[in-house]
Amino acid sequence: MMLRRAYWFVFALTLAVYATMLGWTLPAITDAAGGLAPFDMRLAGYTPDDAHAFLGAISVQGREVYLGPQHALDRFYPALLAVVLAGAVWSLIPSRPLRLLLVVAAFAGATADYVENARVAAMLTTSGTVPDELILAASRATVAKSALTTLAMVAVILGLLRAAWIKWITR
Repeated sequence: MMLRRAYWFVFALTLAVYATMLGWTLPAITDAAGGLAPFDMRLAGYTPDDAHAFLGAISVQGREVYLGPQHALDRFYPALLAVVLAGAVWSLIPSRPLRLLLVVAAFAGATADYVENARVAAMLTTSGTVPDELILAASRATVAKSALTTLAMVAVILGLLRAAWIKWITR
């Protein structure tokens, strides 16, 4: 019972952190960059040209929001999301090998998110031209985060659908 309460607390905290990012920091960064999406929201990655355009467009205040409140929230969000996804996978996926694989995917997605954050911070604080190698490495981390997290999320959705189907046919 205590574990269930802890899970739902972490779930609520994860939603609160994500809502804060979606409602405040990410729109502020987008506005400060002339409408260009922050690196974190470019789920399919970005090219050096895309990154240079964003870095050239973002204001000093936008950089401060990105490196300050956004990255402060993003210190917690990847781990929180991984715990939520892993807990859901653990309770919804009956196959032990698949369950373990998906839990690893959730935590690998969080790790990629932390790598992405470090590389984005490096891009935002580099004086002069940001090297293409750094941009491409950050983009790879973004794509890895997106793919691994999406895999775990799709598994949770399918697990929920399966559970609802079983409940519906056994009524």
